[in-house]
Amino acid sequence: MRRFWLGIILGTSLFFPVSFACAYAQEPVVVPEEELSRVVPTGFYYEGQVAPTQMRNAAAIRIREKKHVIVALVDNSGYSAEIREKIEGFWATDIPVRIGGRTLAVGVYPFGVTQEGVLNIYDLAGTLRFSVRTSRDTGLRNPRPLAMVAAGDGIRFYRGRNYVIVRFR
Repeated sequence: MRRFWLGIILGTSLFFPVSFACAYAQEPVVVPEEELSRVVPTGFYYEGQVAPTQMRNAAAIRIREKKHVIVALVDNSGYSAEIREKIEGFWATDIPVRIGGRTLAVGVYPFGVTQEGVLNIYDLAGTLRFSVRTSRDTGLRNPRPLAMVAAGDGIRFYRGRNYVIVRFR
């Protein structure tokens, strides 16, 4: 009888941690377009103004339930020329991510990609957090203005033909 209860206790103590870990060990999934309106915010605040999100140019990755990485372009026509030149959209992340080898903490960050193919990530005050060089995908047919695509080396964040690899911790 003692062995029976010992087996039950041992089996239970091994089963629950494994099942709990499996529930959180999901692969990142690109959120389908029809679900984006439930995940992507409709506007973005930056330097005292709110810019509407371009939902047609938004993408999201679901890490697990209620944990996402969202990226979108915004309509920045109401901003000054100086801001429009550097801010094209925003990143919103529920978990720390690595973008092109640099770490981005949980939060919301404006971004822009230069003509030279450099992704610049800013904080909400407009201070440059970091820059990473993008790679160019010359084989990409009909590039979208913005996309996130699952790839063997992580998730590729595309801004036109330029992309960086995004990895999750």
